[in-house]
Amino acid sequence: MNLDIISNISKIGSEAWNNLNINDHPFTDYDFLYALEESKSVCAETGWLPQHIILKDIDNKIIGILPNYLKSHSYGEYVFDHSWANAYQKAGGSYYPKLISAIPFTPVKGPRFLYKESKKEIIIKNISQFMMDLADKNNLSSAHINFLDENTDHILEKKGWLKRVGLQFHWKNKGYSSFEDFLEELKSSKRKMIKKERDYIKKTGIVINRISGNDLKSTIWDQFYKFYLDTIDKKWGSAYLTRDFFSSISEKLNKKIVLIIAEKDNQIVAGALNFTDKNCLYGRNWGSKIDVPFLHFEMCYYQAIDYAIDQKLKVVEAGAQGHHKIKRGYLAKPTFSYHYLPNSSFRNAVSAFINDEKRHIQENIDYVNNHDNPFKFEKKIKS
Repeated sequence: MNLDIISNISKIGSEAWNNLNINDHPFTDYDFLYALEESKSVCAETGWLPQHIILKDIDNKIIGILPNYLKSHSYGEYVFDHSWANAYQKAGGSYYPKLISAIPFTPVKGPRFLYKESKKEIIIKNISQFMMDLADKNNLSSAHINFLDENTDHILEKKGWLKRVGLQFHWKNKGYSSFEDFLEELKSSKRKMIKKERDYIKKTGIVINRISGNDLKSTIWDQFYKFYLDTIDKKWGSAYLTRDFFSSISEKLNKKIVLIIAEKDNQIVAGALNFTDKNCLYGRNWGSKIDVPFLHFEMCYYQAIDYAIDQKLKVVEAGAQGHHKIKRGYLAKPTFSYHYLPNSSFRNAVSAFINDEKRHIQENIDYVNNHDNPFKFEKKIKS
């Protein structure tokens, strides 16, 4: 078997890549990651140098892939390690660059190691060891695998990777026939609140539509990109996705895109970008040029639930953070990331930190899903 680093995803090609993306996950789809690179949203200049790892068999066929990057900062990851970087640098080390397997700017759990199921253990063992060796040989501070959804504890933790627990809020479809059916399961106060918020939007004269496939025209993307830039500028000050990125995904991934737009007086005034697969709707970016109470909730949460019920999807993942999602039917779920730190003193300190963090997060999940649970339920929920 042979392991190698590929600095441009196009050198791997869509056929070899997607042949191993067996779950058809939209964010590990070749076309999504290619769009990030082709549009220069992801490149050395933006702090994301592609360093994809491939594993070939004796016949020179690619049997395993790990999307991977050499990072010069910690932005766009959503598993926050800035405090680690500060501590490491105060001790005289250089935290950057670091290795990370992640989907840039996308806090969504999913596969990271790509393989055929029969090769799972050998792929994960070999590629994760290769990643560790790269960190060791190049004197890097760390290697990371973020938002991994697979049960790999028995492989990665045995090899010395630290497991870190995070928190997100997801909506689960319990086989609802309609939004009203979903509301009936909520406590009275939450049901009244949601109805009030949705009624308010209706009374503004705003009309909301879903767009996907070939209906995603360039003029619509132009409008959405303006909203996106405005929202990014207000929150973070620097947009990370270029306009070309949206053109690329529209051309090659439009069947996996659900763009929810709001119109008032026949003009598009807001948009919420979602991706989908056979089981889940993933909320990603949102923006608006008008300031209307509850519009964000309607576009990003309620419309997503409507769509999931219509399409019989199992889950809505509405992005990172946001305790305000709880009262709107989204419950707390743990997320997992893995971290390799070659320096033993640093690793011991981080290990103590994440063990303490894990306890607090688990307490938070249990409290949120029971004390703050918006549903009428009889027994406590175990996460």
